[in-house]
Amino acid sequence: MDLFSVAHWPFHKVLIANRGEIALRIIRACRELGLKSVAVYSDADRNALHVRMADEAYHIGPAVAAKSYLHIPTLIEVAKRAGAQAVHPGYGFLSENAQFVQACQDAGLIFIGPPPEAQAAMGEKTAARRTAQAAGVPIVPGAMSDIEDDTLVHGMAERIGYPILLKAAAGGGGKGIRFVRDPKDLLSSLRTARSEARSAFGDGRVYLEKAISPARHIEVQFIADTHGNVVHLGERECSIQRRHQKLIEESPSPVVDPELRARMTSATINLVRSIRYVNAGTAEFLLGPDGNFYFLEVNARIQVEHPVTELVTGIDLVQEQFRVAAGLPLSFSQEDIVLRGAAIECRVSAEDPENRFLPATGTVVALQEPSGPGVRVESSLYPGLQVPLYYDPLLSKLIVWGRDRMQAIARMRRAIDEYQILGVRTTLPFARWLMEQPRYIAADMSTDFIAEEWDTRPKQAEQEAEVGQAELAVEQIAAIMGGLLLHEQIEEEKQRMHPLNNGGEAANRWRDASRREILRRP
Repeated sequence: MDLFSVAHWPFHKVLIANRGEIALRIIRACRELGLKSVAVYSDADRNALHVRMADEAYHIGPAVAAKSYLHIPTLIEVAKRAGAQAVHPGYGFLSENAQFVQACQDAGLIFIGPPPEAQAAMGEKTAARRTAQAAGVPIVPGAMSDIEDDTLVHGMAERIGYPILLKAAAGGGGKGIRFVRDPKDLLSSLRTARSEARSAFGDGRVYLEKAISPARHIEVQFIADTHGNVVHLGERECSIQRRHQKLIEESPSPVVDPELRARMTSATINLVRSIRYVNAGTAEFLLGPDGNFYFLEVNARIQVEHPVTELVTGIDLVQEQFRVAAGLPLSFSQEDIVLRGAAIECRVSAEDPENRFLPATGTVVALQEPSGPGVRVESSLYPGLQVPLYYDPLLSKLIVWGRDRMQAIARMRRAIDEYQILGVRTTLPFARWLMEQPRYIAADMSTDFIAEEWDTRPKQAEQEAEVGQAELAVEQIAAIMGGLLLHEQIEEEKQRMHPLNNGGEAANRWRDASRREILRRP
């Protein structure tokens, strides 16, 4: 069988078990490869862009994710009804759920991602730590906290040493994580972490980990095929984050030199080979101020920030995922991977950065997306979109490439200035502020950057930001009112030139003017 011809692949129609910009990204990859795409949508996404762009679309339930995008039986049933032979999970939702992978396999569907054994090995954080340690990958000192005895828990924390992190054993994404600096806060933080972990993952187990501070968050992109090939595609810097949620990513990291890159990527490949991993994934590390790095976790899926890696390597990771799932060897070798230039990604989310990044909602009334040299936008936005509160607030990703980091920063500034989203508060003002910060420009970053710089800005800077936003709002309102007044003047001129109304009677200008005045009143 000629697997290099898509016509002979074991699948030709793919169900995308996701929504938003990542669903659109996968649909585009399908279209370029000649694969048919099947979208799914909840009540909240009936008019979404991914529904319009896919070859087919199927309703899967109400807006609540548990009854739609997380409902495995419905997704499997729709895939079979649509005649799909494969499922791509995107990121989030069921992308790292071993039960979903197994359900796909049991239904005869090809899962575009790692096998359930690899998912299980990396999905449970303490098991992943043990696996990493066995593969010779440095790990942060830590221990499980299944025990309920307060004295024993305090003893474990004392042995590890403060400050410590409490982390959910069964999940990631920033859920169930608490930073504890003072022993008196340990038990209350532990209760909160367990509750949050149980709510998010159905598993309240938490483990204690030594907090590395200050630390940078560095991750290594890799991909493996079924022919024994494992290739890394360099690293990404993800240190600009808030409450363990990434906001800005870039590749390559401005502080990773060739020697450190060799050590981190070698550790990653050893770990990947040890669990017989297949398809794309990311190994995440903390980098301490002493230059030592420590394993955090493996994300067994495509990452939100994969575009920065694509821009500096020239590799289409999503299309490569499909090729690997079809049984093909990787289309490139390690020697082919050369990092060229620098790429930066800003996550544009429906959050209010001036109000502790709280979720925002509303209707997009006007939209202008940036373009030009070195600019890429991956977006689910359109005028008229009603931003729901049921899902992750990510609306779009703004990615730029430059021949070096300084050109990338300059392009990002220009692109953010061009990006106009009216009707919904977004994180764009924060991203624009960041691109001017001396510490960021100098690559002086840590995971505490936002707490140290954004959250402690002088009141004057905050007021200036508010004034700037108010001035922009006034200009936008003025433009809208100007258009309305111009329309009114045109209509008045028509009345003057043609004073008869539709019934052939003379128009009463005083009456009409009175009506217009009433309409103007609030």
